[in-house]
Amino acid sequence: MNKKSRSSPVPKVVEEQACYIQGYRYPAGIDEVGRGCLAGPVVASAVIMPRGQRLPWHKRVRDSKLLTPEQREEISPYIHDAAVTVGTGVVDSYLIDQLGMTAAVHLAMRLAVTRLQPQPDYLLIDYLTVPTLKFPQKGVEDGDTLCFSIACASIIAKVYRDHLMKDLDRRYPGYGLARHKGYATAEHIICLRKLGPCPIHRRLFQPVKNAAQLSFEDWVQGTLKAEMDGT
Repeated sequence: MNKKSRSSPVPKVVEEQACYIQGYRYPAGIDEVGRGCLAGPVVASAVIMPRGQRLPWHKRVRDSKLLTPEQREEISPYIHDAAVTVGTGVVDSYLIDQLGMTAAVHLAMRLAVTRLQPQPDYLLIDYLTVPTLKFPQKGVEDGDTLCFSIACASIIAKVYRDHLMKDLDRRYPGYGLARHKGYATAEHIICLRKLGPCPIHRRLFQPVKNAAQLSFEDWVQGTLKAEMDGT
C-alpha cells in the first residue's frame, strides 16, 4: 500500500451494524466518481456486502482516491466476488449538461440501485441523500473513508470509470484521457485549448466553454485570413 493509504483509517462496518440492529438485512453502500471532471461520464456504484463474513483482504480497502490504480485493480475483483450484489450506473456528458451535475449524480445512483439483486432495504450514501430513491437512507459524512460498503462502492465505481476513460481515449485521441481520466489537469487544459472540446466534454464547465469559444474565434480568424490571402 502507498504511504497515504497506510496512514488512513480502515473503513469500519459501524453503519452497516446499525442497520442490522434496526432490522434491515441488505444495507447498500453507494458512491460516485467523476463529478469534477471536464470530460466523460459520472459513474455511481452500489454494493451490498455480506453480513459477518470474514474477508482476509478487508484491511486493504480504502477510499478509492487513497489507492493507486494498481491497488484498485487488485482489490476490485475481491469485492465483486464477495459482494451479495453490485450495481453500477453511468450518466454520460450529454445528460450531465442537460440535467445539471446534482441531478446527474442522483440519476447515476438510481441506476446503480435498480441493478442490485436482491434490492437493498437501506442506503448508506457518501455525504448525500437521494430524494428520488424511495428507500430509508443516510448520507454518511466521509463515508468513502469511514464506511466499509461505501469504500467498496467507491473502488468499484472508480475502476469501472477508469476503464471507460481508457476506451474513450482511443475514440478521442489527443486529449490524454487515459492518463488524467477527464479531470482538469494542466495537460488536459492545454489539449482543450489546442484541439477544442470533443463530444464527451461537458459544456456545463467553464474551462470547456472557454475552449469552445477560443476554438470558434480561432476558426473565424483563420477564415478571415484565408479570405484576405485569397484577395
